[in-house]
Amino acid sequence: EQADQTQHIQEEMILSFAEISENKSGQTGQHIRRVAEYTKILALEMGMSEEKAEKLRLASTMHDIGKLIIPSEILDKPGKLTDEEFTEMKSHTTAGNEILSKVIETVPDSGYLNEAMNLATYHHERWDGKGYPSGLSGDDIPLSARIMAVADVFDALVSKRSYKKGFPFDKAMNIIREGAGTQFDAKVAEAFLDAEEEVRKVAASFGELDEGEEDTKKE
Repeated sequence: EQADQTQHIQEEMILSFAEISENKSGQTGQHIRRVAEYTKILALEMGMSEEKAEKLRLASTMHDIGKLIIPSEILDKPGKLTDEEFTEMKSHTTAGNEILSKVIETVPDSGYLNEAMNLATYHHERWDGKGYPSGLSGDDIPLSARIMAVADVFDALVSKRSYKKGFPFDKAMNIIREGAGTQFDAKVAEAFLDAEEEVRKVAASFGELDEGEEDTKKE
């Protein structure tokens, strides 16, 4: 019982730490909670054990921790980023790697932190090699990061922001489908689509579903 309580406290501390990065960009922290649920659903759909899927869920909460170093004026910019601003925004991946590397030095036996570092570093890599920061492609991208990429992009699509409306659920799912084999690992994208019912329940439970017209303004 004491061990369970300690683990719960650690998880809440991690989640609170991760939410700081979301709050800095004007978000409520619900993004990381939703992405965590999508990630676990997808991990289970991919055949991971409950234990592994739960560790991945916890690790996923820290995927954007590197945004702590990004200026608020870039995070909150209502329009399209300039090339220079986008380059700086992309640095949140390597910053996340550095932050979590330092944490791991003090807690070396926490497997979920190693996974969190993979997610923070590689969740913007693409299956076709056109992502960042390293331009990895295919199976060279850690599976956990390939899972994270689908969950993260889907939530970004359906979520409302100060500068855009959320896409309707079906439109977002179609974008995931269209990205299979290019942006996303096709097997991961297929597993996500197969879990549509569970994904829809999570989106609805957080109040993110808007089945109206999507905003055409580009991010």
